Amino acid sequence: MRSNTLKIALRNNKFKIGVAIVSFFIIFALIGPMFSKFDPLGYYVVKIGERSITKASTPNIPPGGIGEIFTPHGVVKVKHYLGTDSFGRDLYSQVVYGLRSSLFVGLVGGGLATLIGLLVGFVAGYKGGWTDEILMMLTNILLVIPTLALLIIIAAYVTYRGILIESIIIGITAWPWTARAVRAQTFSLKEREFVALAKIAGMRDLAIIFEEIMPNMISYVFMVFILQFGGAILAAVGLDFIGLGPTKGVSLGIILQNAVLWNAIQLGYWWWAITPGLVIALLITGLYFINTGLDEVFNPRLRRGGE
Repeated sequence: MRSNTLKIALRNNKFKIGVAIVSFFIIFALIGPMFSKFDPLGYYVVKIGERSITKASTPNIPPGGIGEIFTPHGVVKVKHYLGTDSFGRDLYSQVVYGLRSSLFVGLVGGGLATLIGLLVGFVAGYKGGWTDEILMMLTNILLVIPTLALLIIIAAYVTYRGILIESIIIGITAWPWTARAVRAQTFSLKEREFVALAKIAGMRDLAIIFEEIMPNMISYVFMVFILQFGGAILAAVGLDFIGLGPTKGVSLGIILQNAVLWNAIQLGYWWWAITPGLVIALLITGLYFINTGLDEVFNPRLRRGGE
């Protein structure tokens, strides 16, 4: 069954395009720093004895340009693949490390939101009664509150915000819609014969949920994670763009924020803003193609020209 599903997925053009795009960015984030002589903030690192200092390059160099870095050992000329910003920082290194941050937020934040949503949805759907009412009341309250507003309030009161803290903040606010969707699916599955047989066999409730119900929803769970992965990345970009992102480090949203603050587009430094924006757009597009392709794979009625 699994091999047949995999064969169908590999024949789906949307799925293949999405996997290719996302795989490219994952590989780029992993090996990209190997091709850069700059630190995550885009500064050239100069070693003087046992200590290191960071030096900026020539500001506002377009992609492919050569910058000059003045060090105690003389002038160093370095090529900037994606150009530099108005502070002489290398955009290639910023984008590579910023992409790493975005993928980390997607994995941790999206994974946490998926996990919480699954737990709440499974328990509420399976147990029913007052347990369902309490969990759904909490879920509905969080659904009514605008997610971005809640993220802004939480992030504003956290004095230190690293990538991990940002991921957790996003994860604990993005789960409600997953919980409602999983609850609805669980309501349907818990009435099936295999669940009744599991109860007769004396299996515990959690064992029935995770050993009997969840395996029949594994395709849906995977698609939910893809959606949460992309949603976490966009949420992080939004927080970073308004200045509530990590207090240290670099991210794609922070690069965009700096580009806007320093009027990069108006001054003609288009590469400063276009590059991180294009990376975000392509990454989210790749995730969308994966999700759409999987939807066609797992839903035979949608398999038109997808295979």
